Amino acid sequence: MTSMNVSLPESLRKFAEERAAKGFSSVSEYFRVLLRDDQKRLAQERLEELLLEGLDSGKPVEVTPEYWKELRARVRERAKKTKAAK
Repeated sequence: MTSMNVSLPESLRKFAEERAAKGFSSVSEYFRVLLRDDQKRLAQERLEELLLEGLDSGKPVEVTPEYWKELRARVRERAKKTKAAK
């Protein structure tokens, strides 16, 4: 694991130490958890954006057993063509 030094005003340093004392082994662990949570939040936001794009991308398709059967057939055909081209 690498290290990083962060400059904080005194009030934030005290706040971080107080928060870390309430359930974390260190201030470093507290910051790691904050950063991971922020990373997850951003990933969730991106996923929601992509889902909305998908919903807005065109006419909806009813997904039935027949749809899956046809999709599998198209994928198999594409795989055969790709394999044959090699």
